[in-house]
Amino acid sequence: MTSRGPARPNGQPQASKICQFKLVLLGESAVGKSSVVLRFVKGQFHEYQESTIGAAFLTQSVCLDDTTVKFEIWDTAGQERYHSLAPMYYRGAQAAIVVYDITNQEAQAYADDNSLLFMETSAKTAMNINDLFLAIAKKLPKSEPPALGAGPGRSRGVDLHEQPQQSKSQCCSN
Repeated sequence: MTSRGPARPNGQPQASKICQFKLVLLGESAVGKSSVVLRFVKGQFHEYQESTIGAAFLTQSVCLDDTTVKFEIWDTAGQERYHSLAPMYYRGAQAAIVVYDITNQEAQAYADDNSLLFMETSAKTAMNINDLFLAIAKKLPKSEPPALGAGPGRSRGVDLHEQPQQSKSQCCSN
């Protein structure tokens, strides 16, 4: 029996490469941005989530084959009074999740017209939450050298027009 590297607590081999990406959540106030992040990062849902002031910062990782993708997640406030701060939070982000009220189905048409990744999720039931972040992780570049002065994994933005490669295995269950 051969080993591909040190075992992780869940019994899976440890990833050999780590990529870090800035991801922002955008959307109007009270559409569920914080609920999506809280469900992904902590596996929790609060029926009455407090409004975010400015922005909140969290981290969480997903594993793809031999690569760990670490997300630096910026949950931005949706209230009108914070709109002027939004560019400061999403500057340099490699990916963005636009969260909206499901009763507005114009988003599906917009995503289709622009070849964007589209996925309906529910923070309340956890439907597609992990799948969403995994799909984003698959689309992010993991092999290009970083640009001068940029940190690891910060060489370019994400190309949402490419089809994701199918992962043979996942090393993380969270």
